[in-house]
Amino acid sequence: MTRADSITQPDDVVVDSRAESVPTWRWGRGLAAAVLSALVVGVPTDVIDTAWFTRMTPVRWWEYPVLVLTAVLTGLWFAIVRSGTDERGRAGVFGTSLLSTLAVGCPVCNKVVIGLLGVSGALGVWAPIQPVLAVAAVGALGVAVFVRWRRRACTTDACAPGEQS
Repeated sequence: MTRADSITQPDDVVVDSRAESVPTWRWGRGLAAAVLSALVVGVPTDVIDTAWFTRMTPVRWWEYPVLVLTAVLTGLWFAIVRSGTDERGRAGVFGTSLLSTLAVGCPVCNKVVIGLLGVSGALGVWAPIQPVLAVAAVGALGVAVFVRWRRRACTTDACAPGEQS
């Protein structure tokens, strides 16, 4: 460590300024992931209104906050700096984004649901389950962000399971 890399505190404590800096490209990566997540979840479900898709039922009030929380939490997960190349949990984040898509999607626009339950089943069975799926998806993303934040300083050699960072 050189003199330029450190700051001397009044009580002669030396702080490494390199340890405090967060790479700005990670914030860019997080922002890109948030925008991509919002588009991937919002456009096909027509929560984000476009000419490409037509929704057969109106967007419910809770679908907008679920879309925003999904995008923000996905962006945060990708923005948190990890040691090394450890990308554990990426499949889970993509899976919860898929769960968010199922949660905010039009119940009668989903061909699989219509095939399994019919139109009346989609509206009578699937639609009431969708808010529960939304809570599960946002909750799982929240847990993923929390776990990634807690393990951000860990490497495979430095942290054993159960060891706090």
